[in-house]
Formats: sequence, C-alpha cells, structure tokens
Amino acid sequence: MIANYHTHTFRCHHADGTEREYIERAIEGGIRIMGFSDHIAFRFPDGYESDYRVHTSEVEDYFKTLRSLRDEYKNEIEIHIGWEMEYYPLYFDKMLENAVSWGSEYLILGQHFIGNEHPHGKYIGEGINGEKELAEYVDCVLEAIKTNKFTYICHPDVVLYTGDKAVYERENRRLCKAAAKADIPLEINFLGIRDHRHYPNDDFWRIAGEEGCTAVFGFDAHRAEAAFDGGSLSEAGRIVEKYGLKLAGTVSLKPLK
Repeated sequence: MIANYHTHTFRCHHADGTEREYIERAIEGGIRIMGFSDHIAFRFPDGYESDYRVHTSEVEDYFKTLRSLRDEYKNEIEIHIGWEMEYYPLYFDKMLENAVSWGSEYLILGQHFIGNEHPHGKYIGEGINGEKELAEYVDCVLEAIKTNKFTYICHPDVVLYTGDKAVYERENRRLCKAAAKADIPLEINFLGIRDHRHYPNDDFWRIAGEEGCTAVFGFDAHRAEAAFDGGSLSEAGRIVEKYGLKLAGTVSLKPLK
C-alpha cells in the first residue's frame, strides 16, 4: 500500500497527535502519497458549528501548517490537503464554495447524517431500521456522486441498519450501481477494522463486488500510529479477494472548480 487519502488532525476534536507525527509514521510505513482530509469546517446559518469537525477559526492554521510540512517533506512523500465532507442538500453549494476558496485540493464523501445535520439531522452510525431512512442516505450519496466533486466515497457501509435484509440489499445495490457507473471508488475503512466496528460490512462488499465496484483502502487515521495501519491490511485484502473487487492503489483527485 503506497497511498492513503484519509487522514485527520487534532482540529476535528476527536483526534490527537501532531501532523508531523502522522507524516513520519506514514513515511516509515512506506506510504508515498498522503492526503489530509479532516472533517470540513462549516458554520450553519444560525452560527452553529459542530464539535466533531474543524472549526472555521482553525481553517487558516490547518492549511498553513500542512503546506509548510508539505514543503519540508517534499523529497520524502507527496502530500495533498483536502476535506472529508458530507452532501447536505441545503448547504452543498456553500460548503463547496468554501472548500474552493480555501485552496482545497480534493474532497472525499463521508456521509454521517440523514438530512442536513443541524438542527434535525440523524446520525446514521447509531442505528436505523426504517426503509425510508436508508433510502434517504442512499439518495444523498447518489446526489453527491452526480456533483462529480468527490474523489471517492469513504466508509459507504457506515450505516448501522437493523431493518429488513431485502431493503438493505436493494438500497445498497442502488448505491453500488451508481458508484460503478460513475467509476467512483468505495473505501474499505481501516478505522472500522481496527476498532472492530459494524463496518466493513461483508453484505455490502458482496454487493459491491457483484456490481463491479472499485475499492480503495483508507486508514481514516485519528492517531499518529494509524497513519500507517499495517495490522488491518490482511482483513482489507480478504474483503477484496473474497468479493472480487477491483482495487485502486492510487486515485486521481477530482478537481473542485
């Protein structure tokens, strides 16, 4: 594994360690292309800012620090600076405008909420069992794909769905068909592996394999030691082999303009 595009920083308020520690760990593990993609800063119209994402007051430091380190380590590793971002129907245009104005290089889709997050969004990792809710999640992912602004979809199986298995099959097949048609990779998420979460979900990846989807590995690093996660490689490789997935070692960053 030579590339990882899913790395956070302490500014998301649920990660720790310095950017330098992350970079040196990645180099030590043989990573040659590294993307920082912290949770995108966003201030809602009423002034609310989530404590699980970078605050708008921290954006300047995020880019300044990473650009400096990118120059310092340019002979050892290729560093890109972007964001993990949701698709919120009401706010996508403004979030994209912000990302472009800040000089972001790329976006990866990390859809954590049904709806627009605030004030009435529902976090999908806590469990849903309704057909309507799962369909709404998939609809958001499909709308995000249509924008052609997201380089890949991270943890597409993050939904903890406890409802009818036939509904899960139908909705995720809809997602995977769209991803395959658009040639947008789906991330096998190493945070889910190392923390023994409900994802990666074998039922999802079976569907992805049947639909001819391309997979990409993402460390989803929130600690410096996870900036190279060799311990999760064998499980990620099992998923690829078992379900006949195409694996992208590197990806082309989708331009934002």
